[in-house]
Amino acid sequence: MPPCRRAAPWLLSLALAASAPAAALAQGNRPAQRARPAPSTVPAITARDLETRLFIFAADSMEGREAGTPGNVRATDYIARELARLGLVPGGDAGGYFQTIPLKIRTWDTTSTFAVGGVQLAPVRDYVPVVREAIAAAALPIVHGGALDDPVQRLAPEQAAGRLVVLTVRPGASPFRLLRAAAPPPGAAALAVVALDSLPARFRAFLTRPQAFLDDTAARRSRTPVFLVSAAAAAKMFPAPLDRLAVGAPGDTAALAIRYQVAPTPYPARNVIGILPGSDPKLRGEYVAIGAHNDHIGVLRPPVDHDSIRIWNLVVRPEGADDAGKEATPAQQARVDSLLAAFRARHPGADRPDSIANGADDDGSGSVAALEIAERFATLPRKPRRSILFVWHTAEEKGLLGSRYFTDHPTVPRDSIVAQLNMDMVGRGGADDETGRTKDGAPLHGGPRYLQLVGSRRLSTELGDLIERVNTADRHDLVLDYSIDADGHPANIYCRSDHYEYARYGIPITFFTTGLHADYHQVTDEPEYIDYAHMARVARFVADVALHVANLDHRLAVDRPKPDPDAPCRQ
Repeated sequence: MPPCRRAAPWLLSLALAASAPAAALAQGNRPAQRARPAPSTVPAITARDLETRLFIFAADSMEGREAGTPGNVRATDYIARELARLGLVPGGDAGGYFQTIPLKIRTWDTTSTFAVGGVQLAPVRDYVPVVREAIAAAALPIVHGGALDDPVQRLAPEQAAGRLVVLTVRPGASPFRLLRAAAPPPGAAALAVVALDSLPARFRAFLTRPQAFLDDTAARRSRTPVFLVSAAAAAKMFPAPLDRLAVGAPGDTAALAIRYQVAPTPYPARNVIGILPGSDPKLRGEYVAIGAHNDHIGVLRPPVDHDSIRIWNLVVRPEGADDAGKEATPAQQARVDSLLAAFRARHPGADRPDSIANGADDDGSGSVAALEIAERFATLPRKPRRSILFVWHTAEEKGLLGSRYFTDHPTVPRDSIVAQLNMDMVGRGGADDETGRTKDGAPLHGGPRYLQLVGSRRLSTELGDLIERVNTADRHDLVLDYSIDADGHPANIYCRSDHYEYARYGIPITFFTTGLHADYHQVTDEPEYIDYAHMARVARFVADVALHVANLDHRLAVDRPKPDPDAPCRQ
């Protein structure tokens, strides 16, 4: 899932940050590096099968599965081979399992210029682009827009129109989280968020990496250019300090000539699609879609020490990338130092430099869970009445691009999809994991049978009711948490994974996840830290829900308003 995982089309997913029980690390109970289990599976959905698959799918050899790289090609090849072995019908292009999306790479041209009052700002030091849209403006008026998360003191549309709007972020807040949740001031020509100084060097490096986008006219939306700027750069923009200025105060003028170089990805980015045909001749032309995303964020540079960053993130950033703006308080830093000293005393000279973001939970867990469900259904003596459409979307981490492309260019009739069940990060959710926060900011924690649901009643009350009946009547007995599904929740999770691309077309969806944790978008998201027994419970539950939907004698009722498929997503 992008912190990623596209709250609105004008903001691409981004960020980075990590976990493990700190007490266990301090006591020297580092999880052992286990040998990969033998690559064989059985028809039932089992913890052992999930472990077998995940140690393959999230191995270092997959190099973090970034879309458009050799590692992602290897990962999608693995899925396609398994679908062929299971006998699923190819659902991609040209009679195959793959749907290749037109993914291209946009690289920031650092000879671009950004001047304020005739003084050039230094790229990387003074500003970095977040939303990469080319812009050329010789004299752009600057205006103070206030705090990014202030819902009261906001610019009127006429104050923002055609201007560079400068926004501030409160200390300790994540600019990425706030940007995801906020709408850009209407009509603004560009945004400059004063948050660059608090961004660690590796985050700056992440933001200046080449960035992928979907070169597809159906998906192309105009986006407002967004920059992170330093406090020194912001000081050049106004005659007085920002904290003394009223919202709407005018500043100097900016001259921007921001350019990007564009080229195709060196390797194909592919959705993988397989179909289990339904058993009922009257209903097999309808589909229950089961999805996950096959990509992650690749290789991060420079390498970091695996164990020390787990301790740091557990204490300081328990939601990983979603806590990217947090810095340690003195008390937290003292705790980190104490735990790290104790750990190193028990493991002298045992540093583990790590640069591969394996994405075991995000979303290796959903991907292999979908494979296990496919294997279970393929071996049923009587198949579901409706067909089951399995789609492993690519480039979710780059802004839901694979699911955007599939729903804009479906390989089955779009209106034949009766529901989409999305699994993204279903391998954790323990009591030690901070799985998110309530709308009011209280931390959430998992448990032995914990599962978050998002969107289950946003289009179809019937789907949400069915899921709860299946959980109770079929004795899954999962503890369902709807906290992050609240309307207006600042984390905007409803808009941050592939299910939304189906929902925007009025297809009922449910997003199943065990939530965030400190390894989210970290090199520490490894197969060794997954709770396979819990993941098997979730996969069996999703399979059971899909089976019930597929066997209904009627199509799920859509009794809530359908969104505009081209409008920004709002939770």
